[in-house]
Amino acid sequence: MTLYTKCKRIFIAAALATLTLPPLARAESLHVGYSDWPGSVAWQIAIEKHWLEEKKLDIAFEWFDYGAMLDAYIAGKLDAISATNGDVLSTGANGRKSVIVMLNDYSDGNDMIVATRDISNVADLKGKKIAVETGLVDHLLLLTALQKNGLSEEDVDIVRTTTNETPQVLATGTVAAIGVWQPNAGQALRMVSGSHPIFTSHDAPGLIYDSLAVDPVSLRLHENDWRTLVQIWGRIVAYIQNPATHDDAVKIMAKKVGISPETYARFLAGTHLLSLDDNAVVFEKKPGLNSIYGSTQNADNFNVRYKAYASPQRIDSYIHPLLKVDATTGKTEQ
Repeated sequence: MTLYTKCKRIFIAAALATLTLPPLARAESLHVGYSDWPGSVAWQIAIEKHWLEEKKLDIAFEWFDYGAMLDAYIAGKLDAISATNGDVLSTGANGRKSVIVMLNDYSDGNDMIVATRDISNVADLKGKKIAVETGLVDHLLLLTALQKNGLSEEDVDIVRTTTNETPQVLATGTVAAIGVWQPNAGQALRMVSGSHPIFTSHDAPGLIYDSLAVDPVSLRLHENDWRTLVQIWGRIVAYIQNPATHDDAVKIMAKKVGISPETYARFLAGTHLLSLDDNAVVFEKKPGLNSIYGSTQNADNFNVRYKAYASPQRIDSYIHPLLKVDATTGKTEQ
């Protein structure tokens, strides 16, 4: 999964931001950055179906590699991003604040701990070498897997490895497992005979949320536009989940990233899309990974521990749901 960017790049982008005009000084469309993750690519459906134009929204979606998108946001070139809740904290602490107004999805299997044939389960990793890009989201996934199986980081030997190099490292036989996201996870499984996932984000639902996060000033000035965009998300999820339109939705998404619909359908299956009604539940303020508040607090603890930034963030200041919920039924108003 394309998730956390490194702090060094964030600080550089923050410096560059001082040389650019803030996005709200531009007399043009609102700009949203999105990238190659199913919950983000899904916006392509609304783009191709012209649903934004139907609602008279002057919002332009701009395609990026994930890290470059975060850089562009910090540099003032975007008004909003489709990013993980942990990265919303990182960009806010190190460069430019944004607030989560809606959740697209949570990772439901696309992030994995992939092990060699001789490793049957997470407990077998004790004393073994594991390649993972430290400080990033699959490092967090690994720590969660270890904790759930009575182990800690001290019980394994972590080999710091760039995520896109982990499949090759696993193939060398020098490590017992890797922490990796799609499509690199699939590459590892194809390259290394007998390799298999022993823990995935499916085993920790809500650990990794993907969100729509908006510049606070833009949110204040254009709240109706952002609220309308959130309502369009509900239409997108319905289009994907409807058996009558599902295949067309997958074709649109697969075409955007340049792979076959059959392959993309597997990636989509590892992403739990969140409807607006689902959002209403996840935005309930409570501890635990089934709440955006609890999950983001967990991400904050991880980010501080691994020095993504120095001081804990005030979680509530990063969350501002744009959902109208019926107090009687608990359902979102469409």
